Amino acid sequence: MLALLLALPPAWGEALFYQPQSRDGRLSAAQWQGLWRATRQAGVDTLIVQWSRYGDEDFGGADGWLRASLTQAAQAGLGLVLGLQHDPQYFSRAADAEGLPFYWQRLFAGYRQQQVALAAWQLPVAGWYLPAELDDRSLGSPALRAAFVTQLRSFRQGQTLPLHLSAFSAGRLSPAAYADWLAGLQGPGVQLWWQDGAGTAALPADARTRYRAALPCSVGLIHEAFRQTSAAGQPFRAEPREPQADSGCHPRALFSLRYRPWASLLY
Repeated sequence: MLALLLALPPAWGEALFYQPQSRDGRLSAAQWQGLWRATRQAGVDTLIVQWSRYGDEDFGGADGWLRASLTQAAQAGLGLVLGLQHDPQYFSRAADAEGLPFYWQRLFAGYRQQQVALAAWQLPVAGWYLPAELDDRSLGSPALRAAFVTQLRSFRQGQTLPLHLSAFSAGRLSPAAYADWLAGLQGPGVQLWWQDGAGTAALPADARTRYRAALPCSVGLIHEAFRQTSAAGQPFRAEPREPQADSGCHPRALFSLRYRPWASLLY
């Protein structure tokens, strides 16, 4: 019965990503309380926290500001999908095709260790987000894609909560082959999200439309609520903009809280 329930599409009206940054720790408890209430009033049901640790930055550990803030988010009525640790060198390491399977082993081992540590936060966690963004450039070969599936299924063993992952299109696979790949990654207890690429505009709009149209309904859409203003090779900068409203048959999420109108304290 549990496997059947986990296989069902999420019953969320809308999910919203939150990408914690160290500077967010300056907000007071009252400011966080107001922000989460406004988030819930805006129709958001689920908060997907992209990571709870970024490299060596653990946001203060179990007694830090992030734990206190997310406790308030839950009290405001938001379901929590809690992100695990993010490696700042992830994308450079993902470019090493030969060493990538070994890197995944270490990455997933770290995820397991952090899940144990996060139990001390005593949050009502509804799922885990794995901040290992997938793309068809670094996983360009069938062998690498199969190796990742093996790692993911191994990690899934013994998990009682759904796992969430996101992917973006680099234009290396055809829309049909890309959709088949994401569909193959999904399964009981695994929810895939596709980044629509509207904010970064790394692919032309017509190409993004074709990739989206090929996706099965079970794959969620992450609508990017920003417009990138930085050039390639520069530190990332962006400005808020309204995302595409229609998700069709797909679960819907927005990226990210920082760019929403009521969250100007974060922006």
